[in-house]
Amino acid sequence: MPEQEQTDLISVIVAVYNIEAYLEKCVRSIREQTYRNLQIILVDDGSTDGCPGLCDRLAGEDDRIQVIHKENGGLSDARNAGTGQALGSYIAFVDGDDWIEKEMYEGLLSAARQFDAPLAVCRYRKIYRDRAVDEATGAAVYMEGREALECFLREEDDICIQNAAWNKLYRRELMGELRFPKGKYYEDIVYTTKLLARASGTIYMDFSFYNYVLEREGSIMGEGLGERIFTDQLPAYEEKEAFLRSIDRMDLADIHRYFFYKRLLLYYISLGKAEKDFRRKYRKEIRERLRADSAEMDRVYQNPAANPNEKKKMMIFLKSPAVYLCVIWLNDRFIIPLKQRVRGR
Repeated sequence: MPEQEQTDLISVIVAVYNIEAYLEKCVRSIREQTYRNLQIILVDDGSTDGCPGLCDRLAGEDDRIQVIHKENGGLSDARNAGTGQALGSYIAFVDGDDWIEKEMYEGLLSAARQFDAPLAVCRYRKIYRDRAVDEATGAAVYMEGREALECFLREEDDICIQNAAWNKLYRRELMGELRFPKGKYYEDIVYTTKLLARASGTIYMDFSFYNYVLEREGSIMGEGLGERIFTDQLPAYEEKEAFLRSIDRMDLADIHRYFFYKRLLLYYISLGKAEKDFRRKYRKEIRERLRADSAEMDRVYQNPAANPNEKKKMMIFLKSPAVYLCVIWLNDRFIIPLKQRVRGR
């Protein structure tokens, strides 16, 4: 895109908290964007390492960068503070321990303009300590109205919308007054659902423009099955369903509930590796939650996204969680390896 056509200002908001070792690479990747008309907002969320000074130094090197220093309030609060200072007609978020490809915003904005879409989304590359996983195909698809919301709720692998705020470019009017819930983890879950419900159209680009670091020490995503899953993530999923019902999309609410049940069963298995009291407490909560919903199971598992095998698993669980765990162990230990050997012949 020639610079004379780069007329829309994009405000890129970077939440910064104790990530000194990663921050410069992140900011450099934004500064080197082929789309030059950027406002780069670094929100120092009360960092106690060298990030405050590093933010100020980076701002001195590029007049597109401005810094907000604030008391620690969490990721949501940092993003909201940046949004309050954003001047762009488009807004984007980058986590300060990740980095982006130089074509990201030119690619997303070009596609958004072409389809007059208020929301553009891309795939992301998963960065582990010893490898990178990139499943991009180079395809693109435009979705009208709430088609993107439906793909998002069906958790389709080929259209990787995800909860995340950082693989998206938002037209300012789409966001409106909507802000992230302060003090909550997994803050993207409800936020993204509401934005997708508002969007008149969404363009999805299956290019890995974003590099997402999965195994950084101290990151939320690196914690495994911790207490925040139960105190923040699962309530966010409940709120997500309540929102879908509030906009009279009972069909989508049931699709969401189906995937919610799948998560609860997976978490029940994963809790087997947890400390005893933690395991006992949250396995009990899962059992009680699913048993309370037993009367609704038939309806939920009739939705078009449901796999009949998942209903069978749930029926076994409701009769006996112990038998369910035994069946899963036998399946993982013997049946799946046997099927793989047969297919390999």
